[in-house]
Amino acid sequence: MSRVGKHAVNIPNGVNVTFEINTINIVKGNKEKKYIVPSCLDVKISDDGVLFTPNNEERTTKALWGTTQRNVSNIIKGFVEDFKITLKLTGVGYKAALKGKKLSLQLGFSHDVNYDIPEGVSISCPDPTTIVVSGSDKKQIGDVAAFLRSYRKPEPYKGKGISRVGEFIYRKEGKKK
Repeated sequence: MSRVGKHAVNIPNGVNVTFEINTINIVKGNKEKKYIVPSCLDVKISDDGVLFTPNNEERTTKALWGTTQRNVSNIIKGFVEDFKITLKLTGVGYKAALKGKKLSLQLGFSHDVNYDIPEGVSISCPDPTTIVVSGSDKKQIGDVAAFLRSYRKPEPYKGKGISRVGEFIYRKEGKKK
């Protein structure tokens, strides 16, 4: 079992972390995030960083220990630099374009798919077949990328669809005569 929770979360310069009654407040400039810590974990903030320790030896406590450590670590990393996910459109006529605060996708349907870009996420299209989703909240950009991918998942025969860059798509052999 991985013991991710044992490691302290480093606090970079310019980021202020405070703890009050099961809530961690993380502030950098005008950005502020709150994270509710499960009651089965203790929190210690020191010069080394934020350290989480479990109160008991239950299985769920151990699972929450590593999850909480990683979530707080991702929030702090998101304040320092943005997370990015790159999506690639594969298929004849598949295109993406920004139109104001909307992403317009041509995915082989009889109509264009328009997606409203949520607050806190920025989307760019360096070329018509590439979409870059970025933001400071790792979970939110992962959800947005998964939602965009759900419009046209990559199919195994021709590989057409929306996929992450570097994702392996298992290819099947077509019908034989």
